[in-house]
Amino acid sequence: MSAQPMPLLAVLALTLATALPLQAGTTSQAPKTERRLPARVTFIDAPSSEKPAAREKRLKRECRGRPNAGACLGHTR
Repeated sequence: MSAQPMPLLAVLALTLATALPLQAGTTSQAPKTERRLPARVTFIDAPSSEKPAAREKRLKRECRGRPNAGACLGHTR
């Protein structure tokens, strides 16, 4: 019966031995600085991009007689 506590103590000692260096490494780090908000993002349209009015006109022209689905949704009338 006295042989059983010995492996249990060995496992406990190994667990503590591996956990102590990990904790020591985390305390030596510098404290984290506060998070900054991201800078404002602006999206620049390409010069060749299609204007919304021109897109509406093109879809109305291209979607005549097509099913009311996909890109033509709402432009088939």
